[in-house]
Amino acid sequence: MITFPVFLVMWNRGMGFLTPDVHLRIAAWLEQNYEAKNTKLLLMAFRACGKSTIVGLFCAWLLYRNPNLRLLILAADVALARKMVRNIKRIIEHHKLTKSLKPAQADQWGSERFTVKRSQELRDPSVIARGILSNMTGSRADIIICDDVEVPRTCDTPDKRERLREKLGEVDFILTPGGTQLYVGTPHTFETIYATKSEDADYLFGFVDLRVPIMDETGASAWPERYPIAEIEKLKQKTGQRLFTSQMMLQPVDDKKARFDINALQKYNTPLVYSEVQRQAVLSIEGRKLVSGSAYWDPALGREGGDGSVVAVLFTDEAGNYYLHALQYIYAENKSGDSAAEQQCRAVAALCARHYVPSVTVEQNGIGGFLAGILRNELAKLNAVCAVKEISNRRNKENRILDAFDAVLSARKLFVHADVLETRFLREMSEWSPTRKHNEDDGLDAVAGAILQEPVRLPRIYGKANVVSWKKPIYMKEQT
Repeated sequence: MITFPVFLVMWNRGMGFLTPDVHLRIAAWLEQNYEAKNTKLLLMAFRACGKSTIVGLFCAWLLYRNPNLRLLILAADVALARKMVRNIKRIIEHHKLTKSLKPAQADQWGSERFTVKRSQELRDPSVIARGILSNMTGSRADIIICDDVEVPRTCDTPDKRERLREKLGEVDFILTPGGTQLYVGTPHTFETIYATKSEDADYLFGFVDLRVPIMDETGASAWPERYPIAEIEKLKQKTGQRLFTSQMMLQPVDDKKARFDINALQKYNTPLVYSEVQRQAVLSIEGRKLVSGSAYWDPALGREGGDGSVVAVLFTDEAGNYYLHALQYIYAENKSGDSAAEQQCRAVAALCARHYVPSVTVEQNGIGGFLAGILRNELAKLNAVCAVKEISNRRNKENRILDAFDAVLSARKLFVHADVLETRFLREMSEWSPTRKHNEDDGLDAVAGAILQEPVRLPRIYGKANVVSWKKPIYMKEQT
């Protein structure tokens, strides 16, 4: 029987790939611990390191050594687990040493479970995929791979973290005596399951672990061919310090200590400039051509003093800078005979038209579900070429705000117009804390939504080439 590192190198050569040292390090660690009968293992490696691919190869190698093994692949949901199973199947089908394991019967070669040619008659398949929250009663496995069971949707609240631990506790009833548990992942919360040192507090206490951050303690890259130091610095700017620390350096981050550095905001006081070049509409700020733009509306029908209904207008330029050009807190008045919903939609439509916004996203939570239709009517009255999208936010609001602002503030790429700084936005940002029960964060939430939305490319919205279809609203034409 060949070693797992050799099995890995053979696969890579067959695929036309080289095998980096970091992959050989992981492969050697997996084999050494399996041979030493260390049955509780934790592999943590930075995102995009290829750890799931290596683990898939490890599973195929285990079946090559012993086709009678039964493996259970657990992931945050069954779709992720199936992805691992498909990877293992592909390896078995194409690796020189495992092709003979493929069964003749098609019904034994499914996408969620499969059974290789083996000498024993066993009830359970060779490999089966399960989501961590699914029913696992009655299953038995010799090896359980927990691949990315901790992700935001399974750990972003205390209740979810407790539920995750409860479901993982069922693993002990599925694993055969002497069986192996292998956890693979990166930390997504400060109260991560991937902690091994403290008997009292750490979920995986006693597990043998290998941790491979993207940079070691000397600052050297773990994979210099793909991630030289200059690229790692760019990645840090792109992801933000918070996500880089947890996902690339494998150090859990305490979001409770998060604070925003308002000094990282870049102030500007120039207008949005509309021009036409070769019959194409062009927007610019401070002479920089804008390549995308959108608005995000977090609606509320309360009047002043209640919850704020806020719309944010955001643009990006060719260098990846973000321009928070407008932020409007909207309140309905009793003076008009129109409903509060109509008044607010009219105000949002006017703001979008005035700034040539190609797309506005309406948060559907609460009252937002019926506003999109009214907003489309108001935009049509202004002859504004602006798409209306609807979104439902299920993520924790504090985490959503952190994710949106962390990267752009770390890179100092968030430019804020002086008019926005005259609103409550700056106070909201300076006083905001993820631990405070009642943050004033209506403006922050709207801006976070705008940042997190995939920018809409302006030429796609404003029509065909050599046709000026970036139309000004009717009422603006009348005023000129």
